Amino acid sequence: MTHTPIHLENRTQDGARKFSPTAANNRGPIGEVISPLIAQNAKVLEIASGTGEHALHMCGLRPDILWQPTDPDADSRASQNAWASELRAHEFEADKAGGQMLPSLDIDTTQEDWTSKVGSCDLIYCANMIHIAPWEAAIGMVKGAAQLLSKGQLFILYGPFKEGEATAPSNLDFDISLKSRNPAWGVRDLEDVKHIFELHGFNAQQRTAMPKNNQILVFKRA
Repeated sequence: MTHTPIHLENRTQDGARKFSPTAANNRGPIGEVISPLIAQNAKVLEIASGTGEHALHMCGLRPDILWQPTDPDADSRASQNAWASELRAHEFEADKAGGQMLPSLDIDTTQEDWTSKVGSCDLIYCANMIHIAPWEAAIGMVKGAAQLLSKGQLFILYGPFKEGEATAPSNLDFDISLKSRNPAWGVRDLEDVKHIFELHGFNAQQRTAMPKNNQILVFKRA
């Protein structure tokens, strides 16, 4: 995965903090679905956290959790850490003295040893990454998740998918647009995604339709 910033939108910036129009639109609906799935006091690992706004939103919804943001892009990690600093400024509980959002990690899931940087986690979350990264990034992400998660723990994946004849026309158009930018990108086939999770010991647990023809997929470690 390249360390060049990868996104498909115009972002604004205030200091190190970046603002994503996509995150502003989808963080609310995503939070409503995934918040009940996160165990009490869980440590959540987010793969490819982008601006860090999803992390900030989820910490606001769930003050009991710890959130570990990551990204291979240095500017994105700086944005995540800037949002984390703002969050810490509003935290007064002694058990949150270190901050709910942990310092961002330089994680590239195409690298064989990426899990060595993580430590422990109770749940993994990834949004809008696998279609703007080579397929090897998705394979490496799931392979690493199998090493990090224990029986019964969850992996939550958000984004667009292709489903044969049932694919939304907008996702077909999006796939063509992505491939024109980079042949290694593309909206992934849902069955291919499910297959790599099954290969690495995950069972499909839940599927939720989301706005703009996106989906949330939940996989449980067998």
